[in-house]
Amino acid sequence: MTETTSASTAVVLVPVTADGMVGPRFGRAPRVAVARVNDGALVSWEEEAVGWDTAHDLGTEGAHHARIVRFLRDHEVDTIVATHMGVGMQRVVSRMGIRLLGTAGGDARTAVLTALATAAAEGTDRRR
Repeated sequence: MTETTSASTAVVLVPVTADGMVGPRFGRAPRVAVARVNDGALVSWEEEAVGWDTAHDLGTEGAHHARIVRFLRDHEVDTIVATHMGVGMQRVVSRMGIRLLGTAGGDARTAVLTALATAAAEGTDRRR
């Protein structure tokens, strides 16, 4: 991507369902959204079919994690909002310096904004 982001802009990935809700699993998500949030406002939302649900069992765990890492790097993701992520993937994301924010689910757009606002209010919005 050629677009640059300011310190107040977050690039957030969230697994999504076809009806716009937060998907229940990160590493087996069939679809994700990449959102750009600037100063608490959603400025873009792009959904993409990633097929991680079917790709998960096609090779090794390392190969699957590498596939996800490529996607995260290609989209310059700095934050993930999810209801669940496996321990191995949590380690990978942590090493990449990507912050992981939890959500109870619900509408994906609302979940992204709520997770970011909660992190900011708690003072946990610092990036690694």
